[in-house]
Amino acid sequence: MENADVVASAGSPACGDVIKLYLKITKKNGEDIIEKATFESYGCAANIAAASILTEIIKGKKVRDAWKISWKDIADELGGLPPIKYHCSILAVGALKRAIRMFYGKTKKKPEWLPREMTIEEKQTIGEEKLIETMYRKFMQIKT
Repeated sequence: MENADVVASAGSPACGDVIKLYLKITKKNGEDIIEKATFESYGCAANIAAASILTEIIKGKKVRDAWKISWKDIADELGGLPPIKYHCSILAVGALKRAIRMFYGKTKKKPEWLPREMTIEEKQTIGEEKLIETMYRKFMQIKT
């Protein structure tokens, strides 16, 4: 997306599961609204589907409401995901939460609803990224 207000990623290029999220945020009636959301996805079909449904859900939403979306919401909206693919919806929501934090970091206007500490979803995203990296390194050692 050209002129995105914020771009955030979640995932690991090592294994190929990466979601890059672009947001255009505007102010309407005193509220920050996600006017436009697009993504790039590198990974499996579940990864692409999770990023796609996330962008559809958040378009036109107040940023405050988008913040409340969980990985389970994404999985449910897709009609469910097998447990082995949960990480795809975790990464999609992780990219969203990173983008929102980055946006308010850039504007220097942190809203009262934005938690100071990382949420469980943000911690899950970091955990998933570390797990992906660890598993990839182990796989590469076995292969060589």
